Amino acid sequence: MAEKRRKFGAEFREGAVRIVTETGNFLDGIDWQGDEPGSYADSKLFVTTLAAAVARLRPEVLSNAVDPGWVPTKMGGPGAPDDLEFGHQTQAWLASSGDPQALTSGGYWYHQQRQQPHASVLDEDFQDRLLHMLGEETGTALA
Repeated sequence: MAEKRRKFGAEFREGAVRIVTETGNFLDGIDWQGDEPGSYADSKLFVTTLAAAVARLRPEVLSNAVDPGWVPTKMGGPGAPDDLEFGHQTQAWLASSGDPQALTSGGYWYHQQRQQPHASVLDEDFQDRLLHMLGEETGTALA
């Protein structure tokens, strides 16, 4: 997979999420040890999928994923268009609010609005494959 990343680097940066759904063995090529850099989009897809899997498998746990937006930080750069103050508010709201919406699980949130994640996030087979790969890497099974 590392060779494909180098060859198709721009596609992975701009549309990695799309490529995930087209590549059946995508997870098999991931370097879980971090020796080969993966894309930022890959990491966001995986963490969002993990949150959805936890919500499905542990209904007693409130598990959500948050997109804080593109905010002006060291990583985002000074030209990032979102407001830094809004970037953290959804996380704080989900963690501490008694609002009925904040007490739901399995959501993908942006500025306190539930969004539709990429279809792979809700694909239980993809969730299970990701959990299997993570369990093999960490020695800890979630399912």
